[in-house]
Amino acid sequence: MTQHGEVGGFGRTNGSEPRLKTEAFLPPQGGPTAAERLAGAPPPAAAVPGHQGLTLSVVIPTWNEASNIATVLQYLGDAHEVVLVDGLSEDGTVETALELRPDVTLIQREPRGKGDALRAGFDAATGDVIVIMDADGSMDPGEIDVFMSVIALGFDLVKGSRLACGGGSYDLTRVRWAGNAALCAVANGLFHTHWTDLCYGYLAFRRECLPRLALDADGFEIEAQILGHAAQAGLRIAEIPSIELPRLEGESHLKATRDGTRILKAMLAARFAPRARRSAVALRPNTLATGLSATPRR
Repeated sequence: MTQHGEVGGFGRTNGSEPRLKTEAFLPPQGGPTAAERLAGAPPPAAAVPGHQGLTLSVVIPTWNEASNIATVLQYLGDAHEVVLVDGLSEDGTVETALELRPDVTLIQREPRGKGDALRAGFDAATGDVIVIMDADGSMDPGEIDVFMSVIALGFDLVKGSRLACGGGSYDLTRVRWAGNAALCAVANGLFHTHWTDLCYGYLAFRRECLPRLALDADGFEIEAQILGHAAQAGLRIAEIPSIELPRLEGESHLKATRDGTRILKAMLAARFAPRARRSAVALRPNTLATGLSATPRR
């Protein structure tokens, strides 16, 4: 059984209680708010290009995240590539991002789901390593350095876990915790793994592995598909503890029942779909991205 250790340095947001009431997953109370943590901390080591010569692309899907994206981009620094995939936001998200990072790689497209946006971002990324980051401030950019260090050790994919020893969450409700636990158990049974957290999208992987991942998911199930296909492809996967912060502003777009069902279907397909079919999907160019042309994979 995985033990849940304490984590430090993260406190309540605007004086409110964290959503998750299970003490095993809560960081100690007190300390800076999520906004102060992201905006006031020194630049992370990940702002320096790569480890062992590895370059980095951070892919961020956005949809009406103007109140959050500024803080996230400020803390990311400007020494690596940021790919912003925006679902035609109407609140000034793109304008805010371009004001802070004029060099951002911008893709604008109809909002078809998180998976669709991420796949477009993956196609546009040029770094050796791709990191997935949400635009709401729930993922600490300071942890990127750890992801990159583990990739540099020789792993192909590194996944964050809120439930590993040293991890924690301010946003994992009882319902979402129970659903995540059930889906994670199914994944471990299907892929013969020992993961502690499935439904958390803080991931890093080598871009050269994209053809082997054979991604075609359009929604929140994209993260489960990445993990399932990576396990089926025999990629070297590491899991590290991560802290999930509260959203800086706004509400999550996640729908627990709907997206949980899609995640289950994605895992079953990853386990039982013929490999030839997955490979064919991977080689199908993603031509829906505005301003992008299909580039042959090596």
